[in-house]
Amino acid sequence: MSAPATAAPGAPVVELDLDDLRRDPYPAYAELRRTAPLAWVPSVGRYLLTRYEDIVRYEDIVHAEKLPEVFSSREDGSLLLRTVGPNMLREDDPHHRRLRSAAEPPTRPRQVRDLWAGAFEKTAHDLLDRIAGRGEADLIADFAEPLAAANLALVLGLRTASAEDVSDWSRAMMAANGNYADDPDVWLRAERATRAIEDTVAEAARREPDGSVISSMVHADGPVELPEIQNNVKVIIGGGVNEPRDVFGVGAWALLNRPEVLDRVLADPAAWRRVFEETARWVSPIGMYPRRLTQEYEIAGVTLPAGSRVTLVIASGNRDESVFERAGEFDPDRPHRPHLEPS
Repeated sequence: MSAPATAAPGAPVVELDLDDLRRDPYPAYAELRRTAPLAWVPSVGRYLLTRYEDIVRYEDIVHAEKLPEVFSSREDGSLLLRTVGPNMLREDDPHHRRLRSAAEPPTRPRQVRDLWAGAFEKTAHDLLDRIAGRGEADLIADFAEPLAAANLALVLGLRTASAEDVSDWSRAMMAANGNYADDPDVWLRAERATRAIEDTVAEAARREPDGSVISSMVHADGPVELPEIQNNVKVIIGGGVNEPRDVFGVGAWALLNRPEVLDRVLADPAAWRRVFEETARWVSPIGMYPRRLTQEYEIAGVTLPAGSRVTLVIASGNRDESVFERAGEFDPDRPHRPHLEPS
């Protein structure tokens, strides 16, 4: 089923400059929510869906997530598929559930507490000791990114990969996932990274069970083939470095610029969870993700044909003023309302 290359009759057409979106997407998202919550954007060749919810007309992100039989994760020709191959993020149930169930056990809260928490803490102390005598450090490059990468390598079971390896692989793949300009150098770097991951995963898959994600997938009740494990480890590396690193960095920046909030959080360790949740809402580490319509479907009074590519802009939904009061402000004390995140 090919995707239509033009807007459906009656669909608002909005020209957006990709460079402007990279610099600061939030003004454009606010205008879309106000004037065109469903809009065809020629520069990306898809519809953007930007409003958190509209209970009456069901033209929102939340409703889309409740209709997987209409809003499919399977999208031929996506940059993610080109970068890593078939994977759980581009599968619907039951295939998505089979792969996720195989990979998930080592990341459950009890397993994290019992198996990984001590090692995570040691990694943090080792990084802090390394930079303690320097007098200054880059919070992201010297701490947040290597912390995320080293911990991810541990949980995945990549014993022969360094934190630098995992970070490099993640950056190369994430650049390819956004390579709308079709830069050949970006594709080349991604290909080198994915080949290295495949080799490292193949070596890890031959080891005895060790409680890691790779081990869990190898020994799952349902069959998971080596190429499936390799592709899904690529996906996990892509997001597993960027998302915790970016939430950590944004949250730290927000608190350092709000000393009164920082003081309260330091005095109350339980408040860190609210800081995390508010940070992921305020600046979503993953701003959007795609869906493909499996059938003709009406959104916001516009009938979209089967095959239409719809992007769920969760970064916009998380700044929706009709859901979050003072949505553009960072406020970990705001009344709780679940923020949107990729699924």
